[in-house]
Amino acid sequence: MLEIKPIFNALLRSKVGAVLLLIQIAITTAIVSNAAFIIKDRLDYLNQPTGYEEENIFKFNVMTFGTDVDLIQQVDLDEQMLRAMPGVVDAVQISAVPLSGGGSSTGFRLKPVPEKSKSVNASYFETDEHGLNTLGVNLIAGRNFTEDEVVLNRDYSKFPKVALATKALMDDLYPGEDGLGKVIYMGDQPLTIVGIIGMMKGPWLKIENRKDKSVLLPTVSPGKLHQFLVRTEPGRRAEVMKQIESAMHSNYAKRVIQDLTGLDVKKADYVAEDRLMMRMLVILISVLVLVTALGIFGLTLFNINKRTKQIGTRRALGARKSAIISYFVVENSLICIAGLVLGVCGAVLLGQQLMANYSVPALSNWYVAITAVAVFVMSLLAVIGPARRAANIDPSIATRTI
Repeated sequence: MLEIKPIFNALLRSKVGAVLLLIQIAITTAIVSNAAFIIKDRLDYLNQPTGYEEENIFKFNVMTFGTDVDLIQQVDLDEQMLRAMPGVVDAVQISAVPLSGGGSSTGFRLKPVPEKSKSVNASYFETDEHGLNTLGVNLIAGRNFTEDEVVLNRDYSKFPKVALATKALMDDLYPGEDGLGKVIYMGDQPLTIVGIIGMMKGPWLKIENRKDKSVLLPTVSPGKLHQFLVRTEPGRRAEVMKQIESAMHSNYAKRVIQDLTGLDVKKADYVAEDRLMMRMLVILISVLVLVTALGIFGLTLFNINKRTKQIGTRRALGARKSAIISYFVVENSLICIAGLVLGVCGAVLLGQQLMANYSVPALSNWYVAITAVAVFVMSLLAVIGPARRAANIDPSIATRTI
């Protein structure tokens, strides 16, 4: 068995390199554990189910510059034309596009303003009775609103009486109760919930307390700039998208078609910063691990060159190669363990700061433990090569007087 004390004393005699490596291991452990946890959190965020057939849905904007048109009537004609196109499941004019990062939200209440009551913020979409089918989300209770419940608004003077709401919203407003048939208020306007939608993400995936809470309002109020959402049969979206501009112009020419984009592409644009951050963190982890491994490798080589005569003397006195390898492995392990203790404390403190200042979830202890084990194994692998080189030093060359 190797004695720890001589190894520790040897480290104290050349402590600068050991301290630098210790700090490097500590920094690597602290940063890598938090970065790996953030990557996992971002992957869960990017891959979360949304409730939509994203690859079969697309949207486009219509900018109307003609003055000889009734926009509400034109929207109805456009919807009929779109629904009749081969490959189209359904189409609708809608006030906002889910997963896009843009839309409208407000507080939905149990009592009308100005009475005090619980209020829950949620996104809302203005659409007609085809909105539910176009979005492709599941109605888990109740019914869709009917055509005669859709309010046609030219001056925003009318307000719908019914609405569809997601289960997440109704569970928040009426915990432990069945939300179907309940009345909620948008400002001072009552809305009877005639249908409950299962999963339906809103426009803002990044807003945790709002992303699952949405309301569909049966109202049509298009302006000069409005947008359509179209759901196609699987595999036919690209085919349908190619026909949209010519079909819309054939229906009415004095307008411009803009932002013809798939729902999955809109989502990808919205989460692009998160993908970039995740890739940068992967690069950061790779660089840190590589630099730390090279540091261990370099320090061990330095120690071998510095102790060539010492190693050769031990070999001449009968020390086996395994003893030489074990010496450097134990020496490296002492440095690594000290660095890991410091790094684990740093990881916990860094995780707390990220949670407090950047709304990052609490760091899981498993990530700290796994990172520490991985860094320790990596350090052992990095030292094996130089240690074997030291064990192969010829005693006669090592002990030669220079």
